[in-house]
Amino acid sequence: MHDPEQNPEENSEQHQEQDREQERADVHPARPWIVLTTTYDVEAWIDNYNRDLQQAVKKDNTKGYGICFCLELGGEVYMHTTSEGDILLDVTEEAAWVAPVITAATGVATPASSVWALPGDTLTQLVLGLSGLIAATRVVVSHAYKTPKSWPQRY
Repeated sequence: MHDPEQNPEENSEQHQEQDREQERADVHPARPWIVLTTTYDVEAWIDNYNRDLQQAVKKDNTKGYGICFCLELGGEVYMHTTSEGDILLDVTEEAAWVAPVITAATGVATPASSVWALPGDTLTQLVLGLSGLIAATRVVVSHAYKTPKSWPQRY
C-alpha cells in the first residue's frame, strides 16, 4: 500500500535496498572445478548441473539463467540452454582466447559477436573440450546475453 506522506527519497532508498537484497539472493557461490575426462563424467556433471539449476531458478524467471565457467587463464564463459535444447555461450572479452577451443570442440566457427549459438548435441563435446581450462563454475540466474538484435529473444 502506498503512503502519500512518504518521502520520495525514502521510497527510492527502499527500492534500492530491495534490489540489493534480490541481487544477493541471485548470487550463487563458485564451486571449484574437477576436470572431467570421459563422456560418463560429463553426463553425470550435466545431470547434477540441471538439478542445481532447477533449484536455483525461480518459476517466473525464464531468461538469463545458466552456468558460468570461470576459466583458469582468465575470463568467463556463460552458458544457457534454450527450451529447444540449443546452447548459448556468452564469452567475455577476457576469455576470447578460448574461441579456438570452442570451435575445435563443437565444429562451430567463431561468431562476429561474443555470443555463440551452438546445437544442443554439442554440449558433451563442449564441456569435455573446456574441462581442463575451467577453474570454477557457478549457477547464474540472471545474465544479460549480448545477442544481436536480429536473433529471436527466446533465452
